[in-house]
Amino acid sequence: RRVLLLGEGNFSFAAALCGARGTHVVATCYESEEEAAGRGGAARSIRRLRDSGAEVVFSVDCTKLKEYFLPGKREFDRIYFNFPHCGRKAGVVKNRELLACFFHSCAEVLAEQGEVHVALCNGQGGTPADQPRREWHNSWQIVAVAAGAGFILSDVHPFRAEAIHGYKCTGYRSQDKSFCVEGALNHIFTRSTPPPCLTPVSCKTQLGSQKVSFQVPQVLADKINRGFLEVNSSHPVRTIKEKLSAGLSQAFPLQNISSCLPLFHQGHLHGVCPSSIFWIALSPGEAPSTEETSQVLANAVWLSHFGRDTDRSVQEGCPIPKQLYLRPSLLPHAQAVIQKGAFSPGTLHVLSGPVFRQCRITPHSMPVFHEMLVVLAVRRGTENSCIQMLVDNIKTTTSSLHQAVSGVKPSISLQEATRFGTELNDFAAFECQLGEIQHFLCMGTDPDPSGSCVGVIRTAPDELKSSELVVVSASLNLDLLAMLLCGISDWRMLWTSDRRFLQQFPEGELRLFKSFSLYPPSYVHDVSFWVPDGEEFDEVAFHTLARRVSGEMVVSIQLRDSFQQPGTGRRSLCYRVTFQSCDRALGCREAAEMQLRFREEMQQHLSVTLR
Repeated sequence: RRVLLLGEGNFSFAAALCGARGTHVVATCYESEEEAAGRGGAARSIRRLRDSGAEVVFSVDCTKLKEYFLPGKREFDRIYFNFPHCGRKAGVVKNRELLACFFHSCAEVLAEQGEVHVALCNGQGGTPADQPRREWHNSWQIVAVAAGAGFILSDVHPFRAEAIHGYKCTGYRSQDKSFCVEGALNHIFTRSTPPPCLTPVSCKTQLGSQKVSFQVPQVLADKINRGFLEVNSSHPVRTIKEKLSAGLSQAFPLQNISSCLPLFHQGHLHGVCPSSIFWIALSPGEAPSTEETSQVLANAVWLSHFGRDTDRSVQEGCPIPKQLYLRPSLLPHAQAVIQKGAFSPGTLHVLSGPVFRQCRITPHSMPVFHEMLVVLAVRRGTENSCIQMLVDNIKTTTSSLHQAVSGVKPSISLQEATRFGTELNDFAAFECQLGEIQHFLCMGTDPDPSGSCVGVIRTAPDELKSSELVVVSASLNLDLLAMLLCGISDWRMLWTSDRRFLQQFPEGELRLFKSFSLYPPSYVHDVSFWVPDGEEFDEVAFHTLARRVSGEMVVSIQLRDSFQQPGTGRRSLCYRVTFQSCDRALGCREAAEMQLRFREEMQQHLSVTLR
């Protein structure tokens, strides 16, 4: 591997590395050879480097690296810059500028999978790894500076000068006063994946007997057809689904519904807020026939026993609405299986696939997630014991998985809906809109042992025209389970395109996730506006617009103030919007551009007046 060292003082660090097997060292310094050789011990280190076959280059400016190396020799696997400094009494702003130019220069000479190592004195970096930690404005803000050049902080550890044989730290340009290395940290940066593509995406799907195409909602453009549940996938959501299925098959005869489930439904779900649905339109000239449209609607009808009745206009035979929406649940598909007579009492039927729901922005609120729905018909009077058997099986499997991953047994509980004392998360709240729920399945892990709802249990009279049977269904959020089992703090990480995520789960093995993007910078923007007179402000639409404009780079939206103007009655709202990525570089300039675009689109799509 090719290793580039910058800003060497007496070349003792480079000399310590030059003997490493399989490593070609290129050591550089800012001074001329005459100036550098006059420093204590430098001449001896330079001779050792040259004798070992290393390259020594002088008068190298770390902000213009490509000027010193031919195109064929620019692919460095590692770049080291120990204790960069502008010199003398340069303040934090000057040193930030130096680092910014340095990282941009590194991007031109670093191999695709390469690393940039930057050692800083204690407190300079401005990350939580510094102890004590400086105030942000008084630090070098290294993570934010690196993000501007497309780098993320992937690791940080103590810089142990005493472990480097022969290393002697010098000061700025090899001055006698050396840098203080006590508590110093080595920051390791890697390239980030490129920004997400925000161009419109069309998708083809089956509708009746024909293939139709539709434009995917922008916030879902990189989440449609990802294939996480396919046979060759090693994604943790598939592993959890397979483990749960295997466990359930030990207690019940099990049948996976393998038929292709339609991505969208038609009609209206009574009781469900329209702003929670992703509405779509077919591409021009691809409207389905009346017969096919009716069939799609039939698949979307909710039996009143499972949830809410369908829209009254549909029941009364009024014209079918032309709007389609992405499926928010797999319950209608289970209903279709029952209606078609393919439902075997006593057999556990398993359906799984992504479902889509517009929601507010929080680390655990997902506009798309993978649902696992299990449905079972049992004899009336035995439903409670069957529910307990079903839940015990799920608890045993998840407990075993969590203990294998973290060595800790989680807290898993079944709570009656009427006695549920915890605040509902978005998953549970939407499920309540779909119909009556008997039980919530909650799973708690550190630091939240009280539990988060990961599943709901429903019962309904059997639709096979038998008064002796009852249908039991359990809906599980596989994405929430994956986050809790693998220690993933942000749902967006499950959808990252960065290869380093799936590399942590070889052949579907579940492990504790270690983030490859540490201490990502965040950028706060407050926005206030007047709400149109006489209109209720749609907060979900506001959050969805933020998702779309930022490409899921908004991590938090909080209402800061609500004000009603005396006399006119006009209402003003102020929100704090926090931009932060969990898996890729987000620089200050890019975040500022998102903020401006968000403000423009708010006026256009939400009809608000900015203050």
